[in-house]
Amino acid sequence: MGETTARIASEHPENDYLGVEVHTPGVGALLKRVDELALTNLRVIQHDAVEVARDMIPPGSLAGVHVFFPDPWPKKRHHKRRLLQRPFAELLASRLAPGGYFHVATDWQEYAEHILATLGAVRDLENPHPGFAARPADRPETKFESRGRRLGHGSWDTIFRKRTPYPGGNP
Repeated sequence: MGETTARIASEHPENDYLGVEVHTPGVGALLKRVDELALTNLRVIQHDAVEVARDMIPPGSLAGVHVFFPDPWPKKRHHKRRLLQRPFAELLASRLAPGGYFHVATDWQEYAEHILATLGAVRDLENPHPGFAARPADRPETKFESRGRRLGHGSWDTIFRKRTPYPGGNP
């Protein structure tokens, strides 16, 4: 519903943010927060994230990507619906500037392992951590994370960086 996105934008006015969401009530709630907080560094697009990344974001233009608590689609037959599949991860990596980061958090361990393996398979990304990253102190706790914690779920952060190209091309 946009709480975390608005909070991050509010706490970092020096950065510009783009929120992408298809869920109309979530977009409405976020726009209400943008107005209440008088945020000038957050824009919102109500559209499919894959299409936005593919058609509206130039390659190499993002300093970072946050995907916090995406729907885990826990049933095996629904795994194909998960947002973080290799083609989308590769697309997002192509939109990152060299040194840019790709931060994903989830409270489903199996999905966390899938995300770690998926991002690890993207050639342009590197994991500066030995597996999962420690939860950054500046990442606000989301509503989904809080609920998951109450249910006894863990929380896993995966933070990768876009590789910096070698002068003259890849070795």
